[in-house]
Amino acid sequence: MEFFTIINIGGTIAFAISGTLAGIRKQLDIFGLLVIAFVTSIGGGTIRDMLIGHLPVRWLLDSSVILLITGTFILTILLKNHIEKIDKTLTLFDSLGLGFFTLRGIQEGLAIQLDMSACIILGTITACFGGLIRDILLNEIPYLLRKEVIYATPCIIGGLCYFLMKQIALPNELIDLLTILIIFGIRILAVKKNISLPRGG
Repeated sequence: MEFFTIINIGGTIAFAISGTLAGIRKQLDIFGLLVIAFVTSIGGGTIRDMLIGHLPVRWLLDSSVILLITGTFILTILLKNHIEKIDKTLTLFDSLGLGFFTLRGIQEGLAIQLDMSACIILGTITACFGGLIRDILLNEIPYLLRKEVIYATPCIIGGLCYFLMKQIALPNELIDLLTILIIFGIRILAVKKNISLPRGG
């Protein structure tokens, strides 16, 4: 299996779990949970594909994405009673999804020969906008807009590190893996240490 495919599967699973857990925390019914799982998983990628003109968007052409999200949703529901700290588990999988989907967005940008800044923006949109839509639907201030939570910043830093590692000619798969780990690590560290960006005024 190509590493690109693994990235897509990993991000989809992570965000499907994240969305389902967020819905459970809000005590949604089964249909509501499924909707939130789908929105979280495909929201960012849908906006990315629309921006770069990949229409119809990818998940409409690939039923395996729908099956993967549905299967992940069902497993998360079945295992929810074994999850002691939903908030911590949600943060874990949300952070993992950020890493996978930032990388996916960057690679989509490179595939159509966008420059570095455009690729990083595309990666950040892919990673963050599913969670943004999820939080709006759940009537919460989105993570992306909260002062107390660093959310998009790890994606941007990870994207910059990706291109820096490209310059020193590391193996591609190692660069991909390190990019995911950098984004995941920064996000988890920021949550644990309560690191935030300064106020705008």
